[in-house]
Amino acid sequence: PTINRYWGSESNSIAFHPYEPSMYLRSTNYKKFGFSKFYSLEAPNVIAHKNMLDKSPYVCDESAYKSAFEKIASSKNNQFVQIVTMQNHMPFRNWYKNNDFKASSKPGSPKLGSSEISSIETYAKGVSYTDKATQSFLNDLDSIDKPVTVVFYGDHLPGIYSTASDDENNSLDLHLTDYFIWSNKKARENNKAPNKIRDYYSSPNFFISQVASHTNSKVSPYLAFLTRLHEKISAMEPPVVNKIQGWDRIPQGQPIYLNPSGKPMIASSMNKETKQLLNDYRLIQYDITAGKHYLKNTNFLGF
Repeated sequence: PTINRYWGSESNSIAFHPYEPSMYLRSTNYKKFGFSKFYSLEAPNVIAHKNMLDKSPYVCDESAYKSAFEKIASSKNNQFVQIVTMQNHMPFRNWYKNNDFKASSKPGSPKLGSSEISSIETYAKGVSYTDKATQSFLNDLDSIDKPVTVVFYGDHLPGIYSTASDDENNSLDLHLTDYFIWSNKKARENNKAPNKIRDYYSSPNFFISQVASHTNSKVSPYLAFLTRLHEKISAMEPPVVNKIQGWDRIPQGQPIYLNPSGKPMIASSMNKETKQLLNDYRLIQYDITAGKHYLKNTNFLGF
């Protein structure tokens, strides 16, 4: 099961990714996840808007947002919309004109290389464009007469900080990204007073329960469980099985847990309740993915 099932039938789930659909087998996996349509740069469902900024080879975020907004605004049904953008993806090769962002080394810090400086400056300019496009997207969503809630997050920072990555003390910080949960005017009216999310640290497995809390929604036993677990463990990363993504300083096979202050937690030092919740979570995941699916015939998941 996937979380988009909370929004009803497959026809209510659509995805946007302005790039090749074969990457990570997205065209296949979105079907398995219960998405009715996946809009990319290739047929059969080609994304509506494909503008690029200056010399960038990637579709800009403004176009990705515009393509999604048109589908959201024109639908009268419940919707789960997944948008995976490409504008700020590597490589970063001085794509933008009139880039006023300048990177430099701090006094007393290792000197940045010219290639690293160029990448950081290009990335910073791209993010500034994303800030403006995102604000415009939220303004558009705020104007439509149906409730919409947005979860915005980055899946990872780009691997352009080679100097910083040489210091093992930066390993965790280089894998943190910003996120926010936001509701439009209609959703705020419907929910009377949406709960403000004050969780400074989180991980994607908790987003669905955070959205439910933010929107004052009725929850399934599973979402209630995630909410309780999130009170004890703010974020978690599954065990690392390879070094491809740059987690070479994290011992292989060890999951990462963060407390509300963003500090690593040691599993063996957790209190009894937290250990029990974590063990229950392992059992739930095992049953759903590889076990005998005992939960399938219960109301635990809520669908």
